[in-house]
Amino acid sequence: MTTRPLLASAPDALRKLHPRHQLRNPVMFVVWVGSVLVTVLAIGEPSVFTISVAAWLWLTALFACFAEAVAEGRGKAQADSLRKTKTDAVARRLRGDSTEERVAGTDLRVGDLVVVEAGELVPGDGDVVEGIATVDESAITGESAPVVRESGGDRSAVTGGTTVLSDRIVVKITAKPGETFVDRMIALVEGAERQKTPNEIALTILLSTLTVIFLLAVVALQPFAVYSGGEQSVIVLAALLVCLIPTTIGALLSAIGIAGMDRLVRRNVLATSGKAVEAAGDIDTLLLDKTGTITWGNRRATELIPAPGVDVAALAEAARLSSLADGTPEGRSVVELCAERHGLPATTSEAEKAGVFVPFSAQTRMSGVDIGGRSIRKGAAGGFDLAPEVRTVVDEVSEDGGTPLVVADGDAVLGVIRLSDVVKPGISERFAELRSMGIRTIMVTGDNPLTARAIAAEAGVDDYLAEAKPEDKMALIRQEQEGGRLVAMTGDGTNDAPALAQADVGVAMNTGTSAAKEAGNMVDLDSDPTKLIEIVEIGKQLLITRGALTTFSVANDLAKYFAILPAMFAAIYPQLGGLNVMGLATPESAILSAVVFNALIIVALIPLALRGVRYRPSSASALLRRNLLVYGLGGVVTPFLGIWLIDLLVRLIPGIG
Repeated sequence: MTTRPLLASAPDALRKLHPRHQLRNPVMFVVWVGSVLVTVLAIGEPSVFTISVAAWLWLTALFACFAEAVAEGRGKAQADSLRKTKTDAVARRLRGDSTEERVAGTDLRVGDLVVVEAGELVPGDGDVVEGIATVDESAITGESAPVVRESGGDRSAVTGGTTVLSDRIVVKITAKPGETFVDRMIALVEGAERQKTPNEIALTILLSTLTVIFLLAVVALQPFAVYSGGEQSVIVLAALLVCLIPTTIGALLSAIGIAGMDRLVRRNVLATSGKAVEAAGDIDTLLLDKTGTITWGNRRATELIPAPGVDVAALAEAARLSSLADGTPEGRSVVELCAERHGLPATTSEAEKAGVFVPFSAQTRMSGVDIGGRSIRKGAAGGFDLAPEVRTVVDEVSEDGGTPLVVADGDAVLGVIRLSDVVKPGISERFAELRSMGIRTIMVTGDNPLTARAIAAEAGVDDYLAEAKPEDKMALIRQEQEGGRLVAMTGDGTNDAPALAQADVGVAMNTGTSAAKEAGNMVDLDSDPTKLIEIVEIGKQLLITRGALTTFSVANDLAKYFAILPAMFAAIYPQLGGLNVMGLATPESAILSAVVFNALIIVALIPLALRGVRYRPSSASALLRRNLLVYGLGGVVTPFLGIWLIDLLVRLIPGIG
């Protein structure tokens, strides 16, 4: 945390001291009421002790507000940067007769068609219905590389405020002004739409119940003290109550939730609710598309198989030449394979530039070059007359899940290039991590079962669904949910929308259609399907942080109990002096030391609440054991040491020590 965010959060923290805001948090509302009561009594009977207790009770309430304000401050800083991306663009709206009219972007309505050309801003959220163009989305995603948006596919969505860099597209507007993607982003990161999650609500109820129990217990101490021949002041009882209720977690609970959302935003993921983030932490089953998630997506050349009697070097030379004009990822991978394994140059020489290149075409499914009297071609097997031996190789490559490309020099077939859907390096280790978290991974693919089985085994997933249709994904998700499991999945197409809506955590790709983004409860601005694994880890970190600090908060009440109760009743029952294990100087110093510690521990834990407790894949029992040892035992030991050190300073104050 830097100085500027801390200073900027101070005014917000003071505003949050308003009773209407404090009522949202029952634990801190009790602290607020206690602060008001002690302040009134301190004014009536001023002393160093009463004024000090009143001041530190107010600081306890203020520090809780400060924790929430700092967490919200991060979101507000991101919201400010997003607001700068909003520009009132002039739109070129198409009339019914295909003529254009210029209107303000704010006047656009859902269903309007607008034309956007190179150098112009996209005036609103929509889908490309005509054309293809490169778009600069750096203002939204932070990624400087332009992206391609085109009609008729799963990469058709464009966001208002982004810039078209090339070509011409027609966009169908899908969002009203003020309800665009950027508007929703601003509202989410600012926290304006943040609501308490089910887990937060349950924990708030538990903390409120504990607060009521301690309130009744403290109120009962006064008649007990009177019966014993003594009497306790209301100031002491108020201090005792504030120290015994779970103020630490009560003060940090909201900040923990806001920080969890913020960690997602920092990874360019927007969650429509905190509930989705929490659900990610409890995921049991993870559905992952094969293409682009488990594999690279673009098939790559992995092997050159020469025809009988052909040297592999001759095949490599012809394969490279025929791929120099092939700008597809597959064509480039052939050139890279020939360079890596056969030492051939990856660039076109001056002599080769004299040839007549034939670029790859989707119609011919072929590329090549005419050079030095030779006609070298590379393409799908159907475009060549194949000998039985070569046909056998083509069939074997296909049966193994690969894609065969045939290379020929004139009428002579030189061999076959194997294209494979290559599994990403390190992905099997990621799946092993998920398995250690207790998460079952299922690969979803349209490939045939034979190919799916081979890739699933190489990637290390637990199961796979082959030849998957949209209804098959829905059926699988429902089947898992009926078994009591929470399911997460990614998607980008309109056909993925039903499954994204059905999943407990549906992560839509920003490159995808508007339907997919509306159906999911998270949007990945980077459109990286593997980020779903990080989302699960962030969700688990949120739950672990909340659990760890709750454990610490309840545990440190024990030490404060030993600090205050013996001091309160030592005069009436000298035997209780044996419980004063910290050797606190006087009842006043003990009470004030506990109140000071109670306030300072909130400040000390703000960085941990915002950063989150580090998550390490482990079993539930190991996680519980770690929490109890680190935060349970730490929650007991830390207050003993802290209160003792504070007492050494407090006892030096005249009128208290």
